[in-house]
Amino acid sequence: MREVAFLEEIEQAEALLKPQRIDVLRKLAEPATCTEVAKLLDQTPQRVYYHVKKLVEAGLVDLVSERKVRGITEGIYQATARSYWLSPQLVGRIGLQKSRDELSLGYLLDLMEEVQSDVAALDRTRPELPSIGVSGEIHVPAHRRQEFLNDLQTTLQDLFTRYGGDEGDAFKLALACYPKGEENND
Repeated sequence: MREVAFLEEIEQAEALLKPQRIDVLRKLAEPATCTEVAKLLDQTPQRVYYHVKKLVEAGLVDLVSERKVRGITEGIYQATARSYWLSPQLVGRIGLQKSRDELSLGYLLDLMEEVQSDVAALDRTRPELPSIGVSGEIHVPAHRRQEFLNDLQTTLQDLFTRYGGDEGDAFKLALACYPKGEENND
Protein backbone atom coordinates (compact mmCIF):
# COMPACT_ATOMS: atom_id res chain seq x y z
CA MET A 1 0.00 0.00 0.00
CA ARG A 2 1.34 3.40 -0.97
CA GLU A 3 1.18 6.38 1.37
CA VAL A 4 -0.34 8.67 -1.26
CA ALA A 5 -2.10 8.14 -4.57
CA PHE A 6 -2.24 11.23 -6.78
CA LEU A 7 -5.42 11.13 -8.85
CA GLU A 8 -5.25 12.86 -12.20
CA GLU A 9 -8.01 11.03 -14.05
CA ILE A 10 -11.60 12.28 -13.90
CA GLU A 11 -12.83 8.68 -13.71
CA GLN A 12 -10.83 8.15 -10.52
CA ALA A 13 -12.28 11.27 -8.96
CA GLU A 14 -15.80 10.25 -9.95
CA ALA A 15 -15.28 6.81 -8.39
CA LEU A 16 -13.87 8.26 -5.20
CA LEU A 17 -16.18 11.17 -4.55
CA LYS A 18 -19.19 9.25 -3.35
CA PRO A 19 -19.72 9.14 0.44
CA GLN A 20 -20.48 5.41 0.53
CA ARG A 21 -17.35 4.61 -1.48
CA ILE A 22 -15.22 6.69 0.84
CA ASP A 23 -16.62 4.67 3.77
CA VAL A 24 -15.80 1.42 1.95
CA LEU A 25 -12.32 2.68 1.09
CA ARG A 26 -11.62 3.55 4.73
CA LYS A 27 -12.62 0.04 5.82
CA LEU A 28 -10.25 -1.40 3.22
CA ALA A 29 -7.19 0.15 4.86
CA GLU A 30 -6.61 -3.45 5.93
CA PRO A 31 -7.41 -6.39 3.64
CA ALA A 32 -11.06 -7.45 3.92
CA THR A 33 -13.86 -9.15 2.01
CA CYS A 34 -17.01 -7.40 0.86
CA THR A 35 -18.94 -9.40 3.45
CA GLU A 36 -16.67 -8.16 6.26
CA VAL A 37 -16.94 -4.56 5.10
CA ALA A 38 -20.71 -4.90 4.71
CA LYS A 39 -21.03 -5.96 8.36
CA LEU A 40 -18.95 -2.99 9.51
CA LEU A 41 -21.07 -0.56 7.49
CA ASP A 42 -24.42 -2.23 8.09
CA GLN A 43 -24.85 -2.72 4.33
CA THR A 44 -25.54 -5.73 2.14
CA PRO A 45 -22.50 -7.53 0.69
CA GLN A 46 -23.93 -6.96 -2.81
CA ARG A 47 -24.07 -3.19 -2.27
CA VAL A 48 -20.51 -3.14 -0.94
CA TYR A 49 -19.33 -5.31 -3.85
CA TYR A 50 -20.84 -2.81 -6.30
CA HIS A 51 -18.77 0.00 -4.73
CA VAL A 52 -15.63 -2.15 -4.46
CA LYS A 53 -15.95 -3.07 -8.14
CA LYS A 54 -16.08 0.64 -9.10
CA LEU A 55 -13.07 1.37 -6.85
CA VAL A 56 -11.10 -1.51 -8.40
CA GLU A 57 -11.92 -0.26 -11.93
CA ALA A 58 -10.60 3.17 -10.93
CA GLY A 59 -7.37 1.71 -9.52
CA LEU A 60 -8.18 2.79 -5.95
CA VAL A 61 -8.59 -0.74 -4.56
CA ASP A 62 -6.74 -3.96 -5.39
CA LEU A 63 -7.81 -7.59 -5.19
CA VAL A 64 -5.02 -8.92 -2.95
CA SER A 65 -6.13 -12.56 -2.66
CA GLU A 66 -9.04 -14.94 -2.93
CA ARG A 67 -10.39 -17.72 -0.75
CA LYS A 68 -13.03 -20.42 -1.04
CA VAL A 69 -16.00 -20.15 1.31
CA ARG A 70 -18.59 -22.94 0.98
CA GLY A 71 -17.62 -23.51 -2.63
CA ILE A 72 -17.75 -19.82 -3.55
CA THR A 73 -14.64 -17.78 -4.34
CA GLU A 74 -14.52 -14.66 -2.20
CA GLY A 75 -12.19 -11.76 -2.97
CA ILE A 76 -10.07 -10.02 -0.38
CA TYR A 77 -9.53 -6.36 -1.22
CA GLN A 78 -7.33 -3.55 0.04
CA ALA A 79 -7.06 0.17 -0.70
CA THR A 80 -4.09 1.04 -2.91
CA ALA A 81 -3.04 3.99 -0.72
CA ARG A 82 -3.48 5.46 2.74
CA SER A 83 -4.55 8.81 1.33
CA TYR A 84 -5.68 10.17 -2.01
CA TRP A 85 -4.90 13.56 -3.47
CA LEU A 86 -6.99 15.00 -6.24
CA SER A 87 -5.04 16.94 -8.81
CA PRO A 88 -6.23 20.53 -8.96
CA GLN A 89 -6.11 20.13 -12.74
CA LEU A 90 -9.24 17.97 -12.49
CA VAL A 91 -11.21 21.15 -11.91
CA GLY A 92 -8.85 23.67 -13.42
CA ARG A 93 -9.09 27.39 -13.11
CA ILE A 94 -12.50 28.93 -13.57
CA GLY A 95 -12.92 32.37 -15.03
CA LEU A 96 -10.43 34.72 -16.60
CA GLN A 97 -6.75 34.03 -16.18
CA LYS A 98 -5.20 36.84 -14.16
CA SER A 99 -1.54 37.68 -14.26
CA ARG A 100 0.43 35.59 -11.81
CA ASP A 101 3.14 37.51 -10.05
CA GLU A 102 5.12 36.10 -7.14
CA LEU A 103 3.01 37.98 -4.59
CA SER A 104 -0.37 36.81 -5.86
CA LEU A 105 -2.66 34.17 -4.45
CA GLY A 106 -2.83 32.56 -7.91
CA TYR A 107 0.93 32.08 -7.92
CA LEU A 108 0.74 30.46 -4.47
CA LEU A 109 -1.99 28.08 -5.65
CA ASP A 110 0.07 27.14 -8.71
CA LEU A 111 3.09 26.51 -6.48
CA MET A 112 1.11 24.27 -4.12
CA GLU A 113 -0.24 22.30 -7.10
CA GLU A 114 3.31 21.82 -8.36
CA VAL A 115 4.53 20.65 -4.93
CA GLN A 116 1.58 18.26 -4.59
CA SER A 117 2.30 16.76 -8.00
CA ASP A 118 6.05 16.46 -7.31
CA VAL A 119 5.54 14.76 -3.93
CA ALA A 120 3.01 12.33 -5.36
CA ALA A 121 5.46 11.35 -8.13
CA LEU A 122 8.33 10.50 -5.76
CA ASP A 123 9.59 6.93 -5.94
CA ARG A 124 8.56 5.53 -2.58
CA THR A 125 10.37 2.25 -3.22
CA ARG A 126 13.72 3.91 -2.65
CA PRO A 127 15.27 2.89 0.67
CA GLU A 128 15.57 6.51 1.73
CA LEU A 129 13.73 9.57 0.59
CA PRO A 130 15.59 12.55 2.00
CA SER A 131 13.13 15.36 2.49
CA ILE A 132 12.24 17.97 5.05
CA GLY A 133 9.15 19.94 5.82
CA VAL A 134 9.26 23.13 7.81
CA SER A 135 6.28 25.05 9.06
CA GLY A 136 6.11 27.95 11.45
CA GLU A 137 4.32 31.11 12.25
CA ILE A 138 5.86 34.56 12.30
CA HIS A 139 4.38 37.95 13.11
CA VAL A 140 5.44 40.86 10.93
CA PRO A 141 4.16 44.35 11.59
CA ALA A 142 2.85 46.05 8.46
CA HIS A 143 5.61 48.66 8.49
CA ARG A 144 8.30 45.89 8.46
CA ARG A 145 6.89 43.70 5.68
CA GLN A 146 9.31 44.95 3.04
CA GLU A 147 12.23 44.46 5.44
CA PHE A 148 11.03 40.88 6.08
CA LEU A 149 10.74 40.16 2.34
CA ASN A 150 14.24 41.57 1.73
CA ASP A 151 15.71 39.43 4.55
CA LEU A 152 13.95 36.34 3.24
CA GLN A 153 15.15 36.98 -0.30
CA THR A 154 18.73 37.52 0.90
CA THR A 155 18.70 34.32 2.98
CA LEU A 156 17.33 32.22 0.13
CA GLN A 157 19.70 33.77 -2.39
CA ASP A 158 22.59 32.84 -0.08
CA LEU A 159 21.38 29.21 0.04
CA PHE A 160 20.93 29.06 -3.73
CA THR A 161 24.42 30.51 -4.25
CA ARG A 162 26.10 28.10 -1.80
CA TYR A 163 24.31 24.96 -2.97
CA GLY A 164 23.30 25.83 -6.53
CA GLY A 165 26.07 23.93 -8.31
CA ASP A 166 25.71 20.91 -10.57
CA GLU A 167 27.16 18.39 -8.09
CA GLY A 168 25.14 16.21 -5.75
CA ASP A 169 21.46 15.33 -5.51
CA ALA A 170 18.97 17.89 -6.78
CA PHE A 171 16.38 19.13 -4.30
CA LYS A 172 13.49 21.46 -4.93
CA LEU A 173 12.80 24.21 -2.43
CA ALA A 174 9.36 25.76 -2.34
CA LEU A 175 8.45 28.44 0.16
CA ALA A 176 4.95 29.74 0.79
CA CYS A 177 4.13 32.71 2.94
CA TYR A 178 0.48 33.66 3.43
CA PRO A 179 -1.74 35.28 6.05
CA LYS A 180 -2.90 32.91 8.72
CA GLY A 181 -6.69 32.61 8.67
CA GLU A 182 -8.72 33.34 11.81
CA GLU A 183 -10.18 29.83 11.90
CA ASN A 184 -6.65 28.39 12.23
CA ASN A 185 -5.84 30.25 15.44
CA ASP A 186 -5.63 28.02 18.51
